[in-house]
Amino acid sequence: MQTLPTQAVVLAGGQGSRLRPYTDDRPKPMVEIPGTGIPIIGHQLSWLAAEGVTDVVVSCGHLAEVLQEWLDSAELPLRVTTVVETEPLGRGGGLKYAAKSLPLPDEPWYATNGDIWTRFSLREMAEFHAERDATATLALARPRIPWGAVETDEFGHVLDFIESPPSPYLINAGVYVFSPAFTHLLPDRGDHERTTFPRLARERSLAGFPLPQGAYWRAIDTAKDLTEAARELTAHSR
Repeated sequence: MQTLPTQAVVLAGGQGSRLRPYTDDRPKPMVEIPGTGIPIIGHQLSWLAAEGVTDVVVSCGHLAEVLQEWLDSAELPLRVTTVVETEPLGRGGGLKYAAKSLPLPDEPWYATNGDIWTRFSLREMAEFHAERDATATLALARPRIPWGAVETDEFGHVLDFIESPPSPYLINAGVYVFSPAFTHLLPDRGDHERTTFPRLARERSLAGFPLPQGAYWRAIDTAKDLTEAARELTAHSR
């Protein structure tokens, strides 16, 4: 019988320079979604708990003390441990460093970027991962293109204008399922997406889980993303 992950790493060390001035006094995951009074990481922890996660390691960096203070004072739905990189290790190194604090090193685990706001079944993703006997599985999203698209025929006649159409390409959604062996494949320093992931892809050990139709997903990178997230939340709650 397969074991569904009950532990996760949240990467929350980014500076969020494109979200200034919101990130002048707080790390990116501590920026609040307008209208909710809850920071991005608060939404993430609630989602992880609802998906069966009981233990989370939060990897901190930029303004770590602000995030740690909030975690200490908030009523959280799961157990949270924080780790702080004393020197930049890169995304892969940071992930490996945080994974060392997971309570169950011989069991699978989830990971998510700290600037992602999403809702979909992590359990289904973990089952997908296990069925393919993958070492690592990436959630794949199809974001909307931020510009209007123009549809033409073979003669160059404009047929239609399409506002913010879905991208024809799938992208890495910043949510992962990892088998226990994955931790040892991570670099001590550097970017796993340039080293570990390509190696696993060559070995056919890297899987991609397309987000289900209608699943909510948004990366919070800019002030516009915050505004859009608040608008979408309002529309969804009606």
